[in-house]
Amino acid sequence: QVQLVESGGGLVQPGGSLRLACVVSGFPSHHFGIGWSRQAPGKGREGVACITSSSFADMTYYTNSVKGRFSISRDDDKNTVYLQMNNLKPEDTAVYYCATERRLLCAVDDVPAYQYEGQGTQVTVSS
Repeated sequence: QVQLVESGGGLVQPGGSLRLACVVSGFPSHHFGIGWSRQAPGKGREGVACITSSSFADMTYYTNSVKGRFSISRDDDKNTVYLQMNNLKPEDTAVYYCATERRLLCAVDDVPAYQYEGQGTQVTVSS
C-alpha cells in the first residue's frame, strides 16, 4: 500500500528557509518519480518540483518561480524525499503535497494530478 506522509511545514519570515520531508512507504522511493505540488489560498494546485527514479539518474525539475531557491532530493536509506526551500517569499505560502504515480519519469506540471498523494503540510511565509 502506497503511503506518503509530509512534514516540516510551519511559519517562517520572508527570506527564511524550511525543509519539507515526505516519508514514502509501500515501495522504495528511488524506484519511481516523486514530486511536490502546492495550493495557495484561493488558487489552484501548482506543480513545484519533481525528481525521477534513480534509473533515470535522479533528474530534477522545477517550476520557474522556485528555480534557484528550492531543491528536491532523496535519501534512499530513509525512503524520504525532501524539498529544501530557501529565500522564501510570501507568495510561497501554501499547503505543500508530495505525490507519485509510480512511474520512472516525472513532469512538474503533471504532479498535481498524480494518483498517490499525502495529506499536505502548511507553509506560511509572513513577517
